[in-house]
Amino acid sequence: MFDVFGSCFANSDRIHKEIGIIRQIAVKIRQNSRFITLVLCPTSAIFASTLFQKHFMSKVQTLGQFIIEKQTDFPYAKGELSRLLRDIGIAAKIVNREVNKAGLADILGEAGETNVQGEAVKKLDVFANEQFIAALSVGGECCGIASEENEEIIPIDTPQSRNAKYVVAIDPLDGSSNIDVNVSVGTIFSIYRRVSLSGPATEEDFMQRGTEQVAAGYVIYGSSTMMVYTTGKGVNGFTLDPSIGEFCLSHPLMSTPSSGKTYSINEGNYVHFPDGVKKYIKYCQEEDKSTKRPYSSRYIGSAVADIHRNLITGGIYIYPTTASSPNGKLRLIYECNPMAFLIEQAGGKATDGFRRIMEIEPKKLHQRTPFYAGSADMVETACEFMTRFSTAHR
Repeated sequence: MFDVFGSCFANSDRIHKEIGIIRQIAVKIRQNSRFITLVLCPTSAIFASTLFQKHFMSKVQTLGQFIIEKQTDFPYAKGELSRLLRDIGIAAKIVNREVNKAGLADILGEAGETNVQGEAVKKLDVFANEQFIAALSVGGECCGIASEENEEIIPIDTPQSRNAKYVVAIDPLDGSSNIDVNVSVGTIFSIYRRVSLSGPATEEDFMQRGTEQVAAGYVIYGSSTMMVYTTGKGVNGFTLDPSIGEFCLSHPLMSTPSSGKTYSINEGNYVHFPDGVKKYIKYCQEEDKSTKRPYSSRYIGSAVADIHRNLITGGIYIYPTTASSPNGKLRLIYECNPMAFLIEQAGGKATDGFRRIMEIEPKKLHQRTPFYAGSADMVETACEFMTRFSTAHR
């Protein structure tokens, strides 16, 4: 025992020097929000841990803490929306766990059925859908769910939920065709106040314009897992810290640049695009130093991943009409509206090439629409090409 303590005291000068260095580094971490790994002797490592907690961990704000803090933004609410967002966050953690171990478990590949969209259903599609439905049903703050995977809405007729104030529209796993090849996928959600007065939700509760959303967001399961959402008071991003199992605020008050250097579109369908889109793509590829062209083409095939990148770095995401999808491919209620809400709150724009996405009146639960979204200047330019060279989609 003496030898152990004696060894520590013998190195006391070194320890004191390292503590001084650690304090300086801790201040830099606090200022720059950057992480660093240190290799220290065991004794000074203990001091390092204590100092890091003091200077860095005290600055961490979890999703739960943030939601409670921002609850005062809604004086008419009594905490229901906060609890609903919490329930979505819990389900996202469960889905993230399964996505991360997909290659080790029997949840890759197709489930042997098709969804209402006529698309092959992946096993993880089914799992994600079940988890979000379960979390929202048990939480008691949601009276109905509209999911990409279900043809009809899912009324929640339980004593604690049938008279709840909110309905949720959700794409449980966007980009699921990328699951088997380990490419980023995501969840998209939209929250509305119901329009029916009481009882289980009806389809009418979901037939609302995007301007009526009270909250919307997405979760991206990638190299790290992030939840990005808005309640109409700006956009905030939270990164999942697996060591504590919490989403922590990492991207406060996100804003997208007014322009960028990236356009995201599936150019494999070029011959089937409207003339306005073809002209815009050629414009993006032309060399012009004044507008910093040509732009780079970046297309992942997962809307959440493409839009997340463009939201941070600037760019435009386009999914236009094609010969095979004359009404567009993406769904208005649970894909385009929530993404449009986020993008506009971050300073960008979202249209169908002619009209603001969030002002489109939905007629059907799984209604499709073209989608042009991202940096405001780039979207405006794309819409100018559509106005000049294409016919408006109605």
